Amino acid sequence: MATYDLDEQERLDELKAWWKRWGNLVMFGLAAVIALAAGWRYWQNHTATQSLEAATVYEKLTRSLQANDAKAARDAGAMLIEQYEGTAYAPRAALLLAKMNVGARDLKSAQTQLEWAVAHSKEPAVKDLARLRLAAVQLDQKQNEAALKTLSATHSDAFAFRFHDLKGDVLLAQGKPAEARAAYQAAFGKMTEDNPYRNIVELKLDALGGAAK
Repeated sequence: MATYDLDEQERLDELKAWWKRWGNLVMFGLAAVIALAAGWRYWQNHTATQSLEAATVYEKLTRSLQANDAKAARDAGAMLIEQYEGTAYAPRAALLLAKMNVGARDLKSAQTQLEWAVAHSKEPAVKDLARLRLAAVQLDQKQNEAALKTLSATHSDAFAFRFHDLKGDVLLAQGKPAEARAAYQAAFGKMTEDNPYRNIVELKLDALGGAAK
């Protein structure tokens, strides 16, 4: 029969006492770690599955638009927005549906979809594009103050000239040519010389009189 010397027995007794005091807490902590790891793996798998499913629905949406099948496009877009809102495809679907509705002169629906895209997109470029299109729809509906508020949001420098240019259009619609000119000048200053839109902004400045720069 195995025997322990005094030091070994003391250490064993200390271990038993420690385990009696802390064992349940250790087991609880270990279970929590295992549960967290399992939860993380589940979330990763769920996210990947959601993304793949959303990509399939988005492809259906784009094919429907190419085929001019408005009903199928709306159904696919609604599915992405309602069931896959956490994916990158949902805000893009909202942009496509808004574009389709603008073409059909359903500006209220387009505005709703663009507002959704602004609120839910996690990609700065998509959010900026949604804001620009939203401001344009607001301008078309003579919601000039709302359009200016939309355009006042923080945006990336890559879109700066477009924000300034559209702000100029809104200010001009409000009967503020001097402020519109300043916005167009800001847009002109943000564009490189090879930007094809530069000539359009220059024409707007010429129409208001004075130098472009």
